[in-house]
Amino acid sequence: MRRSGRRFITVNHVPTLGTSKTAKGRRTVSLDAVTVTALREHRKRQLAELQMGSGWADHGFVFCRVDGTMLHPERLFESFEDRRRQLGLPKIRLHDLRHGWATMALAAGVPPKVVQERLGHANISITLDTYSHGTVGLHDDAAQRVAGLVFGDR
Repeated sequence: MRRSGRRFITVNHVPTLGTSKTAKGRRTVSLDAVTVTALREHRKRQLAELQMGSGWADHGFVFCRVDGTMLHPERLFESFEDRRRQLGLPKIRLHDLRHGWATMALAAGVPPKVVQERLGHANISITLDTYSHGTVGLHDDAAQRVAGLVFGDR
């Protein structure tokens, strides 16, 4: 899936599309099959609404207002907070989902370089400095793996 390189900014509290801060903001990001299926189903619903003449216009947004126009970022944050509260989940910010993904990816053994590229960090030190706290338990695993290579299975 290709990111457009567009990002939301607000000018005088009005949502506007701007360009990515860096070239890293324009990148291809692979998605798992479940997410791709969910996005395709969502798109089918959007197109069905358009054909029904509901006043919805295709502006190219995945998540948008009922008429297809840009959601204000504050509405997205409020909606996220409402759902979090309804589900009884711990208080987190929407941006914490990004942190959670990065931490889980590193803990699952995804190479740090891949995590860096997916997040769009300019260099790997940003990724490692920000997310290495979540990999403390991996140190024991690393010690055991290397010892296994050096000493063989005992």
